[in-house]
Amino acid sequence: MYFPLSEEQEAVRDTARRYARERLARIQEEDERAGIFRREVVAEMGELGFFGAIIPEAYGGTNLGFLAAVLIVEELAAVSASYASHFVSQTAGPGLCIIRHGSEEQKERYVPLLVRGNYLGSFAATEPDAGSDVASMQMTAIRGERGYILNGTKTWITNATIADICLVFAYTDKGRRHHGISCFLVDMGEAKGIIKRPIEKLGLSCSVTGEMVFQDVEVPGEALLGAEGEGFSILMEMLSITRLFAAARALGVSRACLEGSINYARQRRQFGKSIAEFQMIQEQIAQMYVEHEAARLLVYQAAANRDRGRGDLKEVATAKYMACEAAARAADMALRIFGAYGYALEYPVQRWLRDSRAFPITEGTSNIQKIIIARELLGL
Repeated sequence: MYFPLSEEQEAVRDTARRYARERLARIQEEDERAGIFRREVVAEMGELGFFGAIIPEAYGGTNLGFLAAVLIVEELAAVSASYASHFVSQTAGPGLCIIRHGSEEQKERYVPLLVRGNYLGSFAATEPDAGSDVASMQMTAIRGERGYILNGTKTWITNATIADICLVFAYTDKGRRHHGISCFLVDMGEAKGIIKRPIEKLGLSCSVTGEMVFQDVEVPGEALLGAEGEGFSILMEMLSITRLFAAARALGVSRACLEGSINYARQRRQFGKSIAEFQMIQEQIAQMYVEHEAARLLVYQAAANRDRGRGDLKEVATAKYMACEAAARAADMALRIFGAYGYALEYPVQRWLRDSRAFPITEGTSNIQKIIIARELLGL
């Protein structure tokens, strides 16, 4: 597929590809099996400028744009979807959100640290009984003498046990439903009374996920990001961006499935010939290719339109839905093509299969994406 790229975009894509193949490929399988997260990898990616692609230069970024950022994430995810997830937790989520809604003090203090990979970021909206239905969250932020007191539980939070900062969404006025949710920039090194525990997952084992329990956690008034009651709109804006990068990660995995299946089909022989000559194998590879290319065009177009200031909810939801579903199907087909070897831990197919199952769930389920698309089309 041809998609016009600038020299800068091609250069940053090539840098990310080299880093993924020369660095991440050497540690990926070992880290996945041991469930290891290497903080130095985030610092290395920060030093290479990956996290700064959508951040203004004034705060340590390169401001290369959304398409450049998507190219970076796709290349990283083609080798390690786990380590690629840090783009969201560093700048597509908290970093850019602070840029758009934070005070000048918050921007100057935290954004450069996130961009460089010196601080690990996180954001916490999901609760045990509040996933897609954000307004059903129970967490509260009550005004105290010196700021706000947070109480509640957040779950399925990336970097929950290791984050240096976290954007926490809580009710400051439950009577106003969506309009009563506010956002707080919590410095995890300063906040006291947060109980954290990790969650063991099916895949993405190099990405730490966990639960946070806030028990009378006091944060200063300056921790408020934006104004009271703006939390829901801040969260929806942020998710429209993080979904784009969930789609980019899915692109990387579907590409790995496609390339891996092509290589295996050419080498594997049965009945005296390469299995690439079998029409059922050809059908599956063709299906993978068509869906991957369609998804890639949608994701690149959504990113390019963001750079032009023309992005909309429907476009991102369409890209996210297509890319994430295509990745899950590609992993299924790769398993069939590899046969019994695809079931073996020594081959990457099992990792593609496990990792791909997260994409239709994270950053808004596939069903939620279809609802967004339909409502935008119907004007509801």
